[in-house]
Amino acid sequence: MHLDSIVEIFQQSLIAWGPQIVGAFAILLIGWFGSRFVRSLVRRSLTRASVDQTLVRFISSMAYVVGMALVVIAALGRLGVNTTSFAAVIAAAGLAIGLAFQGTLSNFAAGVLLIVFRPFKVGDYVEAGGVSGSVDAVQIFTTVLNTPDNRRVVVGNAAVMGGPITNYSVNDTRRLDMVFGIAYDDDIRKASRLLKGILADHESVLTEPESTVAVLELADSSVNFAVRPWVKTADYGTVRFDLTERIKVAFDAEGISIPFPQQDVHLQAPSAA
Repeated sequence: MHLDSIVEIFQQSLIAWGPQIVGAFAILLIGWFGSRFVRSLVRRSLTRASVDQTLVRFISSMAYVVGMALVVIAALGRLGVNTTSFAAVIAAAGLAIGLAFQGTLSNFAAGVLLIVFRPFKVGDYVEAGGVSGSVDAVQIFTTVLNTPDNRRVVVGNAAVMGGPITNYSVNDTRRLDMVFGIAYDDDIRKASRLLKGILADHESVLTEPESTVAVLELADSSVNFAVRPWVKTADYGTVRFDLTERIKVAFDAEGISIPFPQQDVHLQAPSAA
């Protein structure tokens, strides 16, 4: 084939396909700028709405990817490619991927809800997903907790949202629920006055709401008192330990015993034959 023939074929192809190629390139170029603009717009809007930055980056990136996918399909259509079958293949692939990552997608959806509704924040002590600990991070797919004995536990967000969430840090004050038993022979009025005095003298026990000291039950081996002072949430653990020690020392000093479960065993000698 002569060079002139090749040049003529090229010129004819360029004339025939030139507008489609130029149009497809224009669609790609305009679509690329448009997808970038949409990504920036989504990022700014979510940032102004005080949405978590992890979620902002993820959603804005997804908007860019979806936009570019539509642009590519439009450009292929301008070139004469049957985009109907192409879109069907993409939809089928998306469905397959969605089924394969069903658990991951549920964790993602739960992560979005956690970030949007914020039932807890980083630093809160919570019980969620069967684990108790301080929240270290709330991520797209998982929530990271640090337990009191400094173990790091990673819980799927679906498990966190799938059950009750108890946030121990969200309120400024908490009530201590403690039980102390005395012997049946001890004076319950004296014990009550002693317990109330210990609570009144403690520097970290709040005066409002008022503490409760009352006989809770007549148990098998003891008369049990319910001791329920209110404290600041940050002082909860410290006050519990301190009150337990102070009450034990005070009971010992006043001769009030703290009984423990006992059993009387009666031995019967065998009768003579």
